[in-house]
Amino acid sequence: MNTIIKATWQEMLRRKMLLITLVLTALFLGVFWFIADTVALDSRSGGDLLSQFARRSAILSLGFFFGGFVIAFLAIFSSFSVISGEAEQGVLQSVLTRPIPRWKWYVGRWIGYVSLIGGYALLLFAAMVLITTFHAGMTRDYGDIFTSLLLFVGTVPTLVSLSMLGSSLFSGIGNGVFMTMLYGAGWLGGMVEKVRGFLPVEPHVEQTLSRTGALLSLLMPADGLNRRMQYVLTQGAGETIPFLTGGSPPSQTFVVYSIFFTLFAFGLGLWLFKRKDF
Repeated sequence: MNTIIKATWQEMLRRKMLLITLVLTALFLGVFWFIADTVALDSRSGGDLLSQFARRSAILSLGFFFGGFVIAFLAIFSSFSVISGEAEQGVLQSVLTRPIPRWKWYVGRWIGYVSLIGGYALLLFAAMVLITTFHAGMTRDYGDIFTSLLLFVGTVPTLVSLSMLGSSLFSGIGNGVFMTMLYGAGWLGGMVEKVRGFLPVEPHVEQTLSRTGALLSLLMPADGLNRRMQYVLTQGAGETIPFLTGGSPPSQTFVVYSIFFTLFAFGLGLWLFKRKDF
């Protein structure tokens, strides 16, 4: 299994996917530094604690709104063709003829993607928190920071598990489209949850929008985990930027659901892979 994990890392390095991601991340962090510096400009001339808290929440919301997209697309486009793509090229057939159980290959691939992308997510989280701390100060509640880190990194196994499951069912391109659309549906559900309270609609229409947003979030919980992370990290300052952080945040029950969702997607993908003919 260790060989499969190392091969997964080497594949991402060989394709220069990780290198491109790191270069673009450096560019993103440079822009984020400029935005954080601009938002926090007034605090240098003096400001109360409430305004400093609002600025910090705004900076965090902006950073992690786009940071969630970076993690999601890196996880999706790294693993969307891991099974179907290698099967079409004949690589998988040659590997599985060796005395290696299929489950070890699948689990090794999963650990490889989750560990590498999860490590990247950890570094991205730390960089954005440090930039925010420098410009607007940061909460000293390290429990909230650690919980937020777990939620942010927790989107990686969810996305990889679902992407590998889709790769067992669809072609490489088909799974890429499927995962992108599914993530977009989850993002749309989160956006509906954020703005429904600010729309001039009747109460029954607002309830319908709430149910629709919740259903879409259940289909793809990655964006919901990101919204929960922002809520914990900003200590519930959901009105700072309503378009990004408004609405009711996902509950602890949703986090538990996301864990079971990930385990189910991982288990179903492994079961389908073991029964699949190549």
